[in-house]
Amino acid sequence: MTMPVVLTADLQALDEAYEANGRDARALVDGLSEAQGTWQRAPGTWSVAECLDHLAVGNRVYVPAMEAAARRARDMGRVRIREARPGVIGGWFAWSLEPPVHPRFKMRAPRTILPRVSPPLADATHAFFESHERVRAFLREYAAIDLAGVRFPNPFIRGVRFSLASGLHVLAAHERRHLWQAWSVRRALRG
Repeated sequence: MTMPVVLTADLQALDEAYEANGRDARALVDGLSEAQGTWQRAPGTWSVAECLDHLAVGNRVYVPAMEAAARRARDMGRVRIREARPGVIGGWFAWSLEPPVHPRFKMRAPRTILPRVSPPLADATHAFFESHERVRAFLREYAAIDLAGVRFPNPFIRGVRFSLASGLHVLAAHERRHLWQAWSVRRALRG
């Protein structure tokens, strides 16, 4: 029998942020038809389904990069010695992802995590929640290691290494950013 993981206050706050993102995503898709979920405001903009698909793809690329470093750290006995706070660069990057998105911080998604064109809403929603839960499982599985001290190569920015704590904060902010974007699409449906 696996013992439940007791999260420290900093990790509990991060897990609660992910839980809030999950609730937000469930509310976002609640009552949406397939047509509404794949509707785009204008050509080249993302639908609700594409926003969710982008998050799923991003999480599926980011987490394995983090897992490799986390496994090595655990095997080496790198136990937690400080709070899981992002570093200066990782913290700034996470902050720059937070909604509402300022025009100065609009970014193009890396090619490797572009959403599929018009994925079915149910499929994109399932993929998002599956990847979202994988991030939360990572947080629990590696809660006892030095998340703030262990670095991994950012899979999207060549030559940049973030702490695992930064990675977790970036993923939470990235989810909030694109859920905010998807909500703006949903609100436009009513207009």
